[in-house]
Amino acid sequence: MRECFKIGDIETPAPLWIIGPDVIEDEGFALEVAHVISECAQRRNIPVVFKASYEKANRSSTAAFRGPGLKAGLPILARIREETGLPITTDVHDAEQAKLAGEVVDVLQLPAFLCRQNSLLEAAAATGKVVNLKKGQFLSPWDIASRVGVLESAGAVDIWITERGSSFGYQRLINDFRSVPVTQETGAAFIFDATHSVQTPGGPEGVSGGERHFIPVLARAAAAAGADGFFFEVHPDPENALCDGPNALPLDQLDALLNQLEPLAKTVRTIPPLDL
Repeated sequence: MRECFKIGDIETPAPLWIIGPDVIEDEGFALEVAHVISECAQRRNIPVVFKASYEKANRSSTAAFRGPGLKAGLPILARIREETGLPITTDVHDAEQAKLAGEVVDVLQLPAFLCRQNSLLEAAAATGKVVNLKKGQFLSPWDIASRVGVLESAGAVDIWITERGSSFGYQRLINDFRSVPVTQETGAAFIFDATHSVQTPGGPEGVSGGERHFIPVLARAAAAAGADGFFFEVHPDPENALCDGPNALPLDQLDALLNQLEPLAKTVRTIPPLDL
């Protein structure tokens, strides 16, 4: 397990928390959510990275909201960073986006669907920023070593792997918590995405659903397994979210969930491992 995380010149103890809305719906919305998260982080004295996407490139429907785009979105993320003091992460989809976003954000997130796109991994590593690679739903825990190898060979300064579930037949994701130690054995940090893990991908109506009532139990299971960090997408009104509302954590429930997870995650880190 990780003892600490270093983001830029800042070093913070584990566990780490990546929290934010799925997508920038507009500037006012993103700033409002960011300030709530920042106040929560300060009140609890926990390390939080703010996450929001400027573009959702993998929506199920062409009619779905995709975000403001790179040109409009990056200045919003820069303003959030300046106003809140939180480190920022966002997802990138090609080498040029990695270069441009790397000038603004602290952590580059690489989408699960693109986790085998070596040119993207190499471009992200070349920026000198922390790389958070989301594990593809089609990869086994043991496949992660090759992805870490690509990033390491490209000079990545630090590597996080975010688990977001594995495909289990059609429109169903499950979590194999053996992936926690298997991922950590590669030297990468293990981050658990409790919100996308409850997603029900696709569907007859062309939109993804979700079962957000399972977020707490899966997050607690990940904490018990020794996760180094946690990833939550939040929204003040999930029923009216423009993207992934069914699997979003209601923003007003964030404190209650952290009340469950913080003591558990810290306690697990004090338990010595068994040599089996």
